[in-house]
Formats: sequence, C-alpha cells, structure tokens
Amino acid sequence: MRYLKLLWALARVYMPGWIVLYFYDAALPVAQGRRADPKAAAVADLVGLVRDPNLPPSVEESRGQMADFVARFDRPETQVDRRDLTLLGAAGERPARLYRPLEAPEGALPTLLYFHGGGWVQGGLETHDHLCAKLARRAGIQVISYSYRLAPEHPFPAAPDDVLVAYQTLFKQADALRVDVDRIAVGGDSAGANLTASLLYTLSAEERRMPAGQLLIYPAVDARLTAKSVQALARHPLLSKARMEGYLDLYLPADQDRLAPRVSPLFAPSLTGQPPAFVLVAGHDPLWDDGQAYAARLTEDGLPVELCEFSGQVHGFLNLTKVIPEGDLAISKAANWLHRTLCK
Repeated sequence: MRYLKLLWALARVYMPGWIVLYFYDAALPVAQGRRADPKAAAVADLVGLVRDPNLPPSVEESRGQMADFVARFDRPETQVDRRDLTLLGAAGERPARLYRPLEAPEGALPTLLYFHGGGWVQGGLETHDHLCAKLARRAGIQVISYSYRLAPEHPFPAAPDDVLVAYQTLFKQADALRVDVDRIAVGGDSAGANLTASLLYTLSAEERRMPAGQLLIYPAVDARLTAKSVQALARHPLLSKARMEGYLDLYLPADQDRLAPRVSPLFAPSLTGQPPAFVLVAGHDPLWDDGQAYAARLTEDGLPVELCEFSGQVHGFLNLTKVIPEGDLAISKAANWLHRTLCK
C-alpha cells in the first residue's frame, strides 16, 4: 500500500496541474480556510511518505535532503553570467556568487544582496543558485548570493554578524563589484529573510546607512513558534514544528533570549526608517502568520509594503519551479518589485 501511495504521489507531482485538480480537488488539504494548491499538496504528500515530520534528521541528513530536493525539483536558469568570489564576514572571507543578466550593460548595477534559507543550519550557494539567477535576469539587476556561517558549528550571532559585515563590504568594494551604492536591496527566504530583518534592525539601532529595499520571502520573525499557522500546520511534511524547534535549538545558545530583535525581529521596538518592503507568504507554510504580522508591523510604522499572498502554497515553493508552476510566478512578482524599486 505504501508503494502505491508513493507512485500516486509521484504521478501527481509530475502530471499537469489541471488533471491533478480534476481528480483530487475534494481531497486537497485545508489550513485555516486556505485550500492547498494541487501541485503543492502532491509534493507535500510525497515528502510525507519518505520522512517523518516529527522526527528531525541529523544535521548531515538535513543538509543532504535540502540539496537533493532542490536539485530534483528546481528549474535551471542559464541566461546570466555567474562569478564565484569571496565577501568579508565577521570572522574572515566567506563564499559568495555574483549574477548579472547576459544583456546587462558594463558598469555599476542595482544590486540585491541575498541570504539563503535553510533554518540557519543548511542551504548555501548551490541550493539557491537558480532562484538568485532568476531574480537577476527578470529584475534586470545584479544579485550577490552570500554564504554566511551555519549552525551548529557557528551558532548565533555568527550568521547575523556575517550578514552585517557583508552588507558594509558592498559599499567599501562597490567599484570592484560594480555595485550602485544608491540602489542596493537586501533580501532572503525563511531564515535568510530572518537575517534580512535582523540586519535592518541593527542598521536602524546603530544609525547606519539603510538599503533601498528589503525582500522578505516567507520570513521567520517570531521564535516563540506559537502563531496559529504554526499550530495548524505543526505536522506539515515540508516544515513541521518539530523541525523548526530543532533548527532553533541548533542555532541559538541555551541562554539566548528568543525575543531579542536580532532573533525575533517582530519584537523590535520600532521599524520606522526602514526601506520599502516586499513580503511574500504561503498559506500552507507554518510561517504564514509570521509574514502577515511583520507586514502589518512595517505598515503600522509607515513603510511602503507590498504583501504577496499565495494562499495554497507551501514553504520553499520558489525553489520547486520544475513541479510547482506558482513558484515561477512568485519569482516574477518578486523580480518585478525589485525592478520597480531599484531601477526607477
């Protein structure tokens, strides 16, 4: 029976979405009134058959799972120039990768400094290669993907410290990197969006130069893990509450205050003075409420916010474009916002 379920899940992953919807609509999961996209539900079912959401894997297994998942399900992007380089972090040079559209002119370009997701424990330049390349080509900008130090080898505050130094380095090495310093955005997904929001809190608190925009894709901004969407989707195969708790335990020292703004940016005293924001949320992602709450805070503090909702989608769907068409649409929406924000 398990073998048949696995075959059915694989078939739904790869068959056209309208066929899946025709045969499967009545069985689509619903979370807080939000019905799952049929392709996203198929991917979640497939993952649920091969791993237990309540049994967090080892660090090595987790890293391997993410790398393999993206390699199988993300569509490549070839229409960019890629260049590997290093960018300074708090403890020395760190790997980075620069993307420029093939048709980009010589000279400085608007630039997005991107921080990958992965629970502060996994992910890197390779897992987010195609996503960063697509953002660069579709927005007509330069993207620099940055590999900050990962836990548990390097727990908090290593990652946010690296991110702060990398951001400052863009200004110091602007000529060599061909960065237009007046048109820099920072962004990331999941843990990378957390680091983006943490960076902006630090820049504000220390009265440092702000970027021109912030891109927050399913941001994790509340380490309490008590939001309604976290509870409703606690056993979701792609990102369960047990996995999130495991990531936080590896990332944060035992005595770390989890409500400190560098950990949970939602609790920053004020977000006033930050740049315009693009916040993308997925309805079958436990972080749905995090993104909604943070967008509301940004708006309350007077910032221009574009909230982009994909109510049927799952965590990580922008890295699954080979099998989830809405992932490709979401990347285009983010790229369009980047172009409007940085290229005006």
